[in-house]
Amino acid sequence: MPTTAAVNAQTPPNSEPAASAPPSSDTLQTFTLDDLAQYTHEGAFGPTASPDFRVFYVGRDDVHGVLVHLFTRVRLSVKMNMFGFDDDQLNQILMGLVMEPTVMVQLTLDKSQATSVAHEKMILSSDAAKDPAGYAVDFAIGTSDTGQISHTKGGVLDGVVAFEGSTNWSTSGEGVGIDLSATTQQAGFKAQNNTLAVYVNPYEIAKFSARLDYEHGVAAHQPQPAAGNSQPSTTKKKMEPVRHGRDPATSATGGRRKR
Repeated sequence: MPTTAAVNAQTPPNSEPAASAPPSSDTLQTFTLDDLAQYTHEGAFGPTASPDFRVFYVGRDDVHGVLVHLFTRVRLSVKMNMFGFDDDQLNQILMGLVMEPTVMVQLTLDKSQATSVAHEKMILSSDAAKDPAGYAVDFAIGTSDTGQISHTKGGVLDGVVAFEGSTNWSTSGEGVGIDLSATTQQAGFKAQNNTLAVYVNPYEIAKFSARLDYEHGVAAHQPQPAAGNSQPSTTKKKMEPVRHGRDPATSATGGRRKR
């Protein structure tokens, strides 16, 4: 896990300040959904709130803060698929996990976004330059098994917490910079209408984790674009036809351990 000073030093100008690293004992193994009340507009959850999941609303709640809270507490594994990957701070946190030998990272990205959105291409180029081996092993860019966009926006962290919804990783997608204490937000604040659900139900987490393995396996079998380039360069594994009912992750990279 990178130190706070190291993350601060890597934070680009005009981006969200780097997150403070939580105490080493403050992990997702001791996490409860009530820990996220501080990121809601109300500052608390009601007495009838579900014990299994909570929903956060971009433009009303601090959804970026929720994501930073979760990812800075990862100590074991990240499995995720993100359609829009355009958040410098969350990427820095994630790359710290990629470079941590005790953490498994499995990231799936959508080909249409990764090869056409300028800032996302810049982020991925930086990631590949920072840790070429980690990038090659942990990142897979592609489409769905029928050639459509990979539109999933969620993940499973340490096998015990999951998040999913309509929220892309971007400034307006997350409503980055919201002031929960302000009646009116600062000029220039932008927030899309998005939701983020965080849940701890073991059945749903296991099912989502298996699906993330499948989506990653599909993408990993496809030609991989060079970082920052729209042209394919390498394939993680020889291309094989994908058949419904067969999980390509069993023969690709899904569920693998760190190199």
